[in-house]
Amino acid sequence: MEARLRDFGELLRHNGIRVGPGEIADACRAVALVGLEDRDTFRAALRSCLVKRGLDAALFDRLFDLYFKGAAKVLDAIEGSLLEAIEQGGFLEGDELAMVVATINQLFGEMSPLARAAVEGDKGALARIFRGATLSIDFSRLESQLQTGFFARRLLSNAGADEANRNLEELERLLAAQGVSVEGVELVSKRLSAAMRQVEEAARQVVEQEARARLRRDRPGWNEDRPFLELSPEELERTSIAVRRLAERLKTRLVRRQRTRRKGRLSVRRTLRKNLSWGGVPARLAFKSRRPERPDVVVVCDVSDSVRNTARMMLLFVHTLQSLFNRVRSFVFVSDLGEVTEFFRRSDPREAIELALAGEAINMGANSNYGRVFAMLAKDYLGAISRRTTLLVIGDGRNNYNESHLWALEELKRKARRVVWICSEDRRFWGAGDSEMLRYSKACDRVAVVQSLSDLTNLADELVPRGG
Repeated sequence: MEARLRDFGELLRHNGIRVGPGEIADACRAVALVGLEDRDTFRAALRSCLVKRGLDAALFDRLFDLYFKGAAKVLDAIEGSLLEAIEQGGFLEGDELAMVVATINQLFGEMSPLARAAVEGDKGALARIFRGATLSIDFSRLESQLQTGFFARRLLSNAGADEANRNLEELERLLAAQGVSVEGVELVSKRLSAAMRQVEEAARQVVEQEARARLRRDRPGWNEDRPFLELSPEELERTSIAVRRLAERLKTRLVRRQRTRRKGRLSVRRTLRKNLSWGGVPARLAFKSRRPERPDVVVVCDVSDSVRNTARMMLLFVHTLQSLFNRVRSFVFVSDLGEVTEFFRRSDPREAIELALAGEAINMGANSNYGRVFAMLAKDYLGAISRRTTLLVIGDGRNNYNESHLWALEELKRKARRVVWICSEDRRFWGAGDSEMLRYSKACDRVAVVQSLSDLTNLADELVPRGG
């Protein structure tokens, strides 16, 4: 508990509450006296030792709830025991059910603590495992919501996820070796995979709660400078409306510009014919009609958790402008690449975006792999790229330490008219950790950082100035 209190004290200091070693020592003695049985008493004891100013009390209560109650809320989604689910589900019967139960019980004692907790659906054990794993992670380096995926993987690794996965694979192998039917092994495998996905989701939510507690927000309330990542669902809805209005204004501005620039190059033949009555003196000029240039656009958008809000806003912006383009093809990715062009053809942009982000086209549970996606795009969809095509990439460029396959992006740039990258991460973080943005940016014609509605407005004004 002392280590937990020291970590909680660091969290308080990070959020502006003055806590020193003396206050932590007082808190440890107070907790030893009052115990942990009653949460309100525990909270009051910590508040009396750690809060010296009345104006810090409300912030302390919020951080206390996030730190000490957050894990319990996260683990509410964990379902019950695997054995109970198999027995009560009626999917296996008789000798086969008995063999599965016996095999799980036989291997159970040799499993890692995380694997046992996942198989049993033991929320208390999972909470203890995550609590211990968080103590070995320096969350003070968590400077952006974009880092939640990296820290979630660190948390899972420290909790023993690799060993747990090996244990569950061994269980599947042992079941098959003992004569359980293919259908039975497949059923158990699906249940085990679902249990581990719940554990991975819980780890991600634990890190998100740490981020919410540690990342101070100096500008409460909705405004154009608030990063998309920090917006609540209500604020996100307001921002979506503002993004759509911005796109409509930009569309009107572009159409007006095209109307004022319809004159093309001088047509000598038509000018001479038009001025025959003037003896061939070119008093009235004639111009060739300029065909409006409508390029093709291929949108490739990362929809992983770390950039999902930015992806939603940028897809809405691009597809509100789609009438200005000859053709728009849209792809979303995390680790796999999926085309969602038909979603936007059949539905309103906002409805299509929700379909694209709901996992209809790709597996949303994987980790971002930009290198693999660029290689797939270069291999399978290179024919969609031509000298009329603008390739628009939306994402933070965090590749989870996979191969960057920079050659694939360079090949796409060679084929395309231009490559534009909309990055959701500040430039000062490029190249840090698993970020490949410094390398990818060299293969782009234009890279813009868009984290908020204000950034998007500035980008629109840069592309199409108001006076143009």
